[in-house]
Amino acid sequence: MNKANRVMTIGVIFLAFFTPTVFAQYGISQHIHQLLQSGATDTVLTCGKERICGVTLIPRFYNNRGYQPAWIDSQGHFNPTVQALMGALKASDEEGLLPEIYHLEQLEALFHETKKEVSSTRSDHSPKLAELDILLTDAFLLYATHLRSGRVNPETIHTAWIAYHPEVDLNLILTLALDRNRISETLSDLSPPHSGYRRLKEALKAYRLIAQNKGWPNIPTGPALRPRDNDDRAPLLRQRLILSRDLSPSFYNESIRYDESLEHALKQFQRRHGLEPDGVLGKNTLTELNIPVEQRIRQLELNLERWRWIPHNLGQRYLLVNIADFLLEVIESGQRVMDMRVVVGKEYRRTPVFSETMKYIVLNPFWEVPLSIATKDKLPLIQKDPEYLLKNNFRVFIGWEENAREIDPGAIDWSTVGRHNFIYRLRQDPGPENALGRIKFMFPNRFAVYLHHTPSHELFDRTVRTFSSGCIRVEKPLDLAAYVLDDHSWTKQQIQKVMDTGENRTIILRNPIPVHLLYWTSWIDSDGMVHFREDIYDRDIELNQALKEKLPPP
Repeated sequence: MNKANRVMTIGVIFLAFFTPTVFAQYGISQHIHQLLQSGATDTVLTCGKERICGVTLIPRFYNNRGYQPAWIDSQGHFNPTVQALMGALKASDEEGLLPEIYHLEQLEALFHETKKEVSSTRSDHSPKLAELDILLTDAFLLYATHLRSGRVNPETIHTAWIAYHPEVDLNLILTLALDRNRISETLSDLSPPHSGYRRLKEALKAYRLIAQNKGWPNIPTGPALRPRDNDDRAPLLRQRLILSRDLSPSFYNESIRYDESLEHALKQFQRRHGLEPDGVLGKNTLTELNIPVEQRIRQLELNLERWRWIPHNLGQRYLLVNIADFLLEVIESGQRVMDMRVVVGKEYRRTPVFSETMKYIVLNPFWEVPLSIATKDKLPLIQKDPEYLLKNNFRVFIGWEENAREIDPGAIDWSTVGRHNFIYRLRQDPGPENALGRIKFMFPNRFAVYLHHTPSHELFDRTVRTFSSGCIRVEKPLDLAAYVLDDHSWTKQQIQKVMDTGENRTIILRNPIPVHLLYWTSWIDSDGMVHFREDIYDRDIELNQALKEKLPPP
């Protein structure tokens, strides 16, 4: 066979191998490769008019599959996975997210345009199909990232917040989802599995429905309305409380009398909003009643985002502190077995948000006063009253070493001491006036924050309890100590006996227990009641602003 015949034979074999089906897929692959190569400049990758967020993930994803399309089959037809993804993206608003940030508008336009052209002509549509394939992949990866870890990283907007950053291989997750045709199920599995998250989503639906029906009425200002009063606002108040499900529709009437059913409903509303449930329509209650439903919807959306920042597995038993609600709960197998009021940090000494493991407790603890508190809080008191340290069982040391030298506080000229030359360590001995009380619960963390008892028990009767310097004071320390020790030899009576001796004693927990310090301004309880709380640290404001900013690449 001469050379010309050999070339012709090879050409025939080549064309025979590349049928129109194979050639179509080969063309799409070529264009995917070209788009990823030509569109990448350091940290920016574009596809058509859309900016690709998975700038590092997408090239690796397609390289691993030899640049074969992920969502389009060998004949240039869309796989069933495309409809599944599009449906999931459209439903992302149910998660409190925005469908438009997942290229939805561009995807729908390309999908319909390409589908129409492919069925009507025989021209090469591989460039558009390649573009569509990349956008679908980016949409999945971005939505998956948001479901698993949230849209924003709280550590970039809050100074005292540690989020859970799971290590997941999203490319592998997508590959498996495509191979098994489980796009919807995979995305669902990536969202928080907690019942609290699911209940919050249901509340979001209900409140959006209220908004679609023009929201709830505004209650006019007026004198405080008390049970058995007569007031023209009573029918309007009934209507308002029916819409928020605090009052059954069967109790609606036009009477101006503030009757018993209206009183019960208003008390429930007050409890749901962290107000004193006195049944009186006063200034604070009126303010909460007149917050627009759109603002409540946004509050629900913000707290759905916060759920995406916490571990999927909180533990079989754990402690959960909702800072905004001033409440500690003990959870076992998803059920609350104990709760108590807490005192949290002042606005300028915010209690941080993080998860750690409690490992030991300390009975009759010493209080090593942090330097910031010593200089800002204690020094002015010492300078005002030279006997302050002695009266409150404080000792003074030079340095923070274990063998630091103790000195007589009376030998120091405190009038010459300021924040910049404060070289002393203050330590308060155990006793009834110790700032930490009689028990300290330790879960070592970088913030040096812990739970503890307090001698100022009257603070637990306040509705808003922001009085600490960042640590958390608990209402029932003895009950909590007996629970976390989880040891029959450490009954409440035995713990009290040791505390009465004044002996400083550290007890290691037989079963360390997770502690989750969280910040929720809205949640749904196990009875389905929607709760809202004041944003005591303005963290809702900060998060809302962050979510409005231009979306950065993950």
